[in-house]
Amino acid sequence: MSSRRTSATDILVLNAGSSSIKFAVFDAQLTERVAGLAEGIGTPQSRLRIADARCDTQFPTHAEALAAILAALPDHGLDPTQLAAVGHRVVHGGRKLTKPLRITAEIRGEIADCTPLAPLHNPHSLAAIDTMAATAPDLPQFASFDTSFHATNPEVATRYAIPRVEETKGIRRYGFHGLSYASLVRRLPEISGAALPSRLLAFHLGNGASLCAIRNGQSVATTMGYSPLDGLTMGTRSGGIDANAVLRLVEDNGLERTKAILNNESGLLGLSGGKSDMRNLMLDPSADSAFAIEHFCYWSLRHAGSLIAAMEGLDAIAFTGGIGENAVGVRARILRGLEWIGARMDVDANHARKPRLHAGSSKVAIWVVEAEEERQIAMDAQTLMGTP
Repeated sequence: MSSRRTSATDILVLNAGSSSIKFAVFDAQLTERVAGLAEGIGTPQSRLRIADARCDTQFPTHAEALAAILAALPDHGLDPTQLAAVGHRVVHGGRKLTKPLRITAEIRGEIADCTPLAPLHNPHSLAAIDTMAATAPDLPQFASFDTSFHATNPEVATRYAIPRVEETKGIRRYGFHGLSYASLVRRLPEISGAALPSRLLAFHLGNGASLCAIRNGQSVATTMGYSPLDGLTMGTRSGGIDANAVLRLVEDNGLERTKAILNNESGLLGLSGGKSDMRNLMLDPSADSAFAIEHFCYWSLRHAGSLIAAMEGLDAIAFTGGIGENAVGVRARILRGLEWIGARMDVDANHARKPRLHAGSSKVAIWVVEAEEERQIAMDAQTLMGTP
């Protein structure tokens, strides 16, 4: 066992998904001390990975998974009873929760009220919040919302053209991946050594994927809408699809089956006939895999044009997320499709995976920014605590 012990300034960050809890502990300088993942929650294949250690163990619920995480921390020199705070990623904050907040009974109730908007996500965040409250009732907890970065979108961008009575039920565009975009806005000036570009097109490309138009540091448009299903082709999500096509799928398959098709069986997985991971697709020489990759890039470009129009021009491009940071070929294909706007890629820099990708002749700066969602959550919590 390590001789280190948690200091009173350490922050535990929890990112609860539908079948997993991603976690990390940060010190007062926001340096990550340890990180891991409890996955397969509710399945026979559940396991806990923390640092370089792996343990196959059964946790049927998120509460039991979190208990396993807390129990494992001392083996890595961290005392969970001495934490300063816990920061949570909450997918949906609805209309009201548009900035990081300390979790009170009232705020917990507001998060619960947003459950109909994110039924696959918010309940698991609430389970983590409630478990921590029961385990350490005096430990302050904070929430950072994935939707809040897009609260600056104008109403013309968020309002669907539906009757007002339906819109008042919460049927509107919200946008997601906000913590990733907030982190990108913070990190890019540190990487570039210059001020944040006025008109920035951000590509968050991963199993879930979206684009964001960032004008003077604020989101003005994004590709995801009422839910994370809309927009780009994704790992298993269809992306944009005509509403009448969805209604036809419901007529043919029923509501629950249609949900499964669109969320879990579509996207790259559906197009390729079984592969959702971009790494596997790029290694596969089949025509189906090649088409799936091209579909992903084509619709990224289609949406990019829309967001460039929303900003009335473009000064810089930034890639983040697992695919955005690592898929050299995908970046190259997208940037070739943006040469009309003056983007010129440095081929050697792209292959060398450097943070700066633009050639000297490029009219548009091009950057790769590592996603730091967990650190962003820790920073939000630290700021709310009033510590340096």
